[in-house]
Amino acid sequence: MWREDFPAFRDSSLVYLDSGASTQKPFVVLDAEREFYETTYANVHRGVYPLSEAATERYEAARSTAAAFLGANPEETIFVRSTTEALNLVASSLIRHHLQPGDGVAVTVAEHHSNFVPWQQLALQNGNPFTVLSVDQNGTLPLKQVEQALVKGAKVLACTMVSNVLGSTMPIRDLARLVHEHGALLVVDGAQAIAHMEVNVRDLEVDFFAFSGHKIYGPTGIGVLYGRHDLLEDLPPFLFGGEMIAEVHVDRTTFASPPYKFEAGTPPIAQAVGLASALDYVTTIGLQEIRSHEHRLIQNAWNRLSPLPGITLYGPGPDNRTGVLAFTLEGVHPHDIAGALGHDGICIRAGHHCAQPLHDHLGIQATARISMGCYNTIEDLERLEEGLKNVRRLFLGAA
Repeated sequence: MWREDFPAFRDSSLVYLDSGASTQKPFVVLDAEREFYETTYANVHRGVYPLSEAATERYEAARSTAAAFLGANPEETIFVRSTTEALNLVASSLIRHHLQPGDGVAVTVAEHHSNFVPWQQLALQNGNPFTVLSVDQNGTLPLKQVEQALVKGAKVLACTMVSNVLGSTMPIRDLARLVHEHGALLVVDGAQAIAHMEVNVRDLEVDFFAFSGHKIYGPTGIGVLYGRHDLLEDLPPFLFGGEMIAEVHVDRTTFASPPYKFEAGTPPIAQAVGLASALDYVTTIGLQEIRSHEHRLIQNAWNRLSPLPGITLYGPGPDNRTGVLAFTLEGVHPHDIAGALGHDGICIRAGHHCAQPLHDHLGIQATARISMGCYNTIEDLERLEEGLKNVRRLFLGAA
């Protein structure tokens, strides 16, 4: 629908159905980053010369854009390199400096490894109980199960907003209220949600929320962590170095106020400018418009794939999911499906999608996965359907 805004699709027959892994970039994002490098680049916060001051203004304006996009304040909005870094920052700071011995951590089995492994490893290292909450075949997380974990002493719930395998959406607002009733904190991985639905961290009442720029048509190497200001004030830094200090003496160091005490070293300046352009681009289109477009696509994909012999679709029906659809084809490994489709210019993902505990829970080793972006079309899905029929002929000798 907005295909012409993206150089990857100019004069190209490319079918890109892997936006859940990373989105393509529109011209406006590429232009913004290039223009910044060409006209305004300098290190930020350090120089008193005009070029550095201009770069700092652009960087802080990008922070304000990201904060507004989330319904947050700039001082609660930290630039990181990725969702992974954001979640490691929160996990390390909370487990090592906020939780008491015996305080538990709960995650769901549906988490991406970025929101599973840091909590698992740090909890094991520090002796905190680690609980994995189950979901059903549609990715539904029973609130009663969450409450039981909280009653047993969980002080942190780390939860994805949207499953990158099942496409299901977690009831974040309900989870936040339940968690807070028990004096615990909610950490949300928003990487798979941010490009597909409106997010207001105030309305959701979350304590922390993280996403990556490359998931929402922005550059790689930039992510955003929102944290409640009172929590950020209380937590120690994750990394130490330049930029994040107030004073350094031989015998002591004091740290800057949030968000700066969590941004050690030279930040991803140009990437922040590019991310701000991406957020403006999505805002101009409207996330509701994008969601409606992707909903039509996922319904079309569901209707095309579900009748194909040997195909199993995972997760809820098309009315209750985002633009992600994982599937298997009986008798053909997902890697073979993706490889064969790739030769026809059709890009999909195959494997466990950094969600191996979920695949184990579902009793499967791997799935093939398509994931939509605003640039996808019905013609892409026609090509996919024909490609899968060719896969069946190639590997199964089936018509």
